[in-house]
Amino acid sequence: MNVPQEVLDHFAKLGVDLATFSGGPLGEKLGIRIVEASGDRVVGTMPVEGNQQPYGLLHGGASAALAETLGSIGAMLHAGPGRYAVGVDLNATHHRSATSGLVTGVATAVFKGRTAATYEIAITDDTGKRITSCRLTCMLRDL
Repeated sequence: MNVPQEVLDHFAKLGVDLATFSGGPLGEKLGIRIVEASGDRVVGTMPVEGNQQPYGLLHGGASAALAETLGSIGAMLHAGPGRYAVGVDLNATHHRSATSGLVTGVATAVFKGRTAATYEIAITDDTGKRITSCRLTCMLRDL
């Protein structure tokens, strides 16, 4: 994952495990880049190029993976050190297609509890038009 150094430095000082910001090998393959991260809001981008289905459109699964990555990072930051987040429900509605450029996902917390967290993720194209709306709920567990 490509996370700005200042974001990593900030959370390292707070004792947050920097592995929190990993989308794992899938996030690397998809080219996801984290731009902003907190327990309330996470912003990331992903290129359309290389993440298309056979008709040249952004693959819906790639949008879902972006959404789950962003929401999971927010939930892990909300959960705090010594805890982790596991996605238990992901919903995605695809409104329009993207064929080039970058898409941007913004995950916004809608519920931050002790054992669960829910995020709404809006994914937009380069022109700011919403292409996908998602909702992710994560279960929060102790390590």
